[in-house]
Amino acid sequence: MQRITITIDDDLLAVVDTLVAQRGYTSRSEAFRDIVRESRAQAQQEAADGQCVATLTYVYDHATRDLARRITQAHHDRHDLAVASMRVHLDHESLLESSVLRGRAHDVAAFADSLTSQRGVRYAHLHTIPVTIEHTEHHHGDDTPRHEHLHV
Repeated sequence: MQRITITIDDDLLAVVDTLVAQRGYTSRSEAFRDIVRESRAQAQQEAADGQCVATLTYVYDHATRDLARRITQAHHDRHDLAVASMRVHLDHESLLESSVLRGRAHDVAAFADSLTSQRGVRYAHLHTIPVTIEHTEHHHGDDTPRHEHLHV
């Protein structure tokens, strides 16, 4: 095991200490190891390029020039990934948007990055869940016609 030294500002250290207390870690090191493991697991999932469902939640300043229009256009451009979205006005300047996404993990992550890296987006989190997506055909009863849809 290696020992490292990091520099972190007081506000972020307070967040780490809160995480340590909330999750019951015995040290800050354990918390950092878990954070790195979670990041590695997500990167491995994206590299494997399997299918996923995901939620992307972000807060942005609606007054930032053309940002709301660009976000809406991005969803239209990637309608194959964007399943649904909801916007909530938090105050006079801030909107929280939460989107449900579905597709290849790499594509979902790239789409999320393209949205959340824009000027005016203040906070973002992508949560992915690996799944197997199958196109199947079946019916729901004797007198209903067969139809195709996705099974996750």
